[in-house]
Amino acid sequence: MARIAVGGFQHETNTFAPQQATWEEFVRADAWPPLLRGPEMIAGVEGFNIPIAGAVKRLAELGHEIVPLAWAAAAPASYVTEDAYEKMWALFDEDLREQGPFDAVYLDLHGAMVAENTEDGEGELLARIRAVVGDDLPVVASLDYHANLTPEMARLATALVGYRTYPHIDMAATGKRAVELLDKLLREKRPVYRAYRQLDFLIPLVWQCTFIEPAKAIFDLVGEMEAGEKSHNQGIVSVTHTPGFPPADIAQCGPALVVYGHDREAVEAAADRLAATVKAQEKSFDGELLDPDQAALRAIELSKTASKPIVLADVQDNPGAGGTSDTVGLLAALMRHKARGAVIGMIVDEGAAKEAAATGEGNIMRRGIGAVVGYGGEKPVVADWRVVKLGDGIFTGTGPFYGGAKFQIGPMALVTDEASGVSAVLAAKRVQAADQNTAGLYAVMGQTPRCVDELPEAFFANQPRWEQDNGQRFAGGGAQFVAGMKLIQIDAGAGDQGCGLGIDGAGADEKKPVFVVLKDSAGIRVVEREPEQRQYHLSKQAGL
Repeated sequence: MARIAVGGFQHETNTFAPQQATWEEFVRADAWPPLLRGPEMIAGVEGFNIPIAGAVKRLAELGHEIVPLAWAAAAPASYVTEDAYEKMWALFDEDLREQGPFDAVYLDLHGAMVAENTEDGEGELLARIRAVVGDDLPVVASLDYHANLTPEMARLATALVGYRTYPHIDMAATGKRAVELLDKLLREKRPVYRAYRQLDFLIPLVWQCTFIEPAKAIFDLVGEMEAGEKSHNQGIVSVTHTPGFPPADIAQCGPALVVYGHDREAVEAAADRLAATVKAQEKSFDGELLDPDQAALRAIELSKTASKPIVLADVQDNPGAGGTSDTVGLLAALMRHKARGAVIGMIVDEGAAKEAAATGEGNIMRRGIGAVVGYGGEKPVVADWRVVKLGDGIFTGTGPFYGGAKFQIGPMALVTDEASGVSAVLAAKRVQAADQNTAGLYAVMGQTPRCVDELPEAFFANQPRWEQDNGQRFAGGGAQFVAGMKLIQIDAGAGDQGCGLGIDGAGADEKKPVFVVLKDSAGIRVVEREPEQRQYHLSKQAGL
């Protein structure tokens, strides 16, 4: 068992953004937990899809002693203030000196932090940590996919392990991978060689998505190079590629990669191969971008024959990358072209959200919305807005990115310009639309997906092969289930949240029918999964 110090300091810095990341932004809870320090950190991160949560859980499973330092994160914004940076370092410095000695250190970092007093927030932090713990102690850090992985970061860390998905869904998994590598290094005590490469171009955020080419093939290669007997025989233990975060306007901004392993020649060769693969795709990262009118017209045309919703990504104003989430160019274009049925979410305008709440559901308020910051002289969009639905903005993320995150972004309102048929979701605070709840479409409409609180007796009466369980409740779902059934995690698809019910063992061996109880705006319904095809079919409708 090793004694491992664990901490984190996360910020994605958009140097073009108007608002700074102050100390207060790190202290208060956002979507992620607030500032945590000491033993409270262990419980405080549990259940979140963040690297430190995955790391802490895995370290405990491996039997290591966890010594919690401090952890804090703030929403993407402009420069981290010098005050915030130095206050966070003071906590690290105190804990590292008082809680040691350690066998190793794990850090949950972003990799694109720019502070008022340093362009390389993570490199400076690692340098200060090295000054305390020495040059030989293993220090392993996890990094965001959008890290600007600098030469100093690569030189000072024993190993750096980055996300492999964008949109990000593997945050906790990356923390787990990072500490598994740390555990391997501690156990084997073999020399580790590093090969670092920087690329000489920028990759726009829009084209970094790992679900599509060219990023998909690159990250398939990253996984292939790290996994399997062939790689291990060549002495490669870890491969990380970070496409970079262009909104951080610093000298070391851009894509980079780092390869670790026990065979120097194999490590260098792998780094050269990966760098050449990324470089060869430079021109492929130049995709088509539309102006607001072009986007609105194309969406309207596509919607005429579409069987699924058309999604417009307003990438220039992403709050997850430091945007203000209040620009209205796309909203105005949708209204100009009467894109009836379109909903834009979210527009962060606290004044408009509060006025909508005061106006009340069903009533009309005439005012401008959005353009609170007013980039480029942009003006709020004035219309007669009907207040369709109000919400308090308090909800929990349910998707693969924000699952477990707690939000308090209210008040919220769904408002509609009846002249154009275009609607907007208003909110008081910024949050990235990376979850069906954070888009506001459920949270504000009072239809937040959730497991069924209680199944009516009529439901059981329609299922003759099941017997009621005398009101016994499963702790995970809070629903009244039936004897011999167990709760199974189910990906129910968009618009639904489900609890799985299966005959004991059915979820594991896939040999028996599994029933899924879903609740949405239509009420309760039962879906049967056919084990062989692994598909969902609506089998029965049950009324509330």
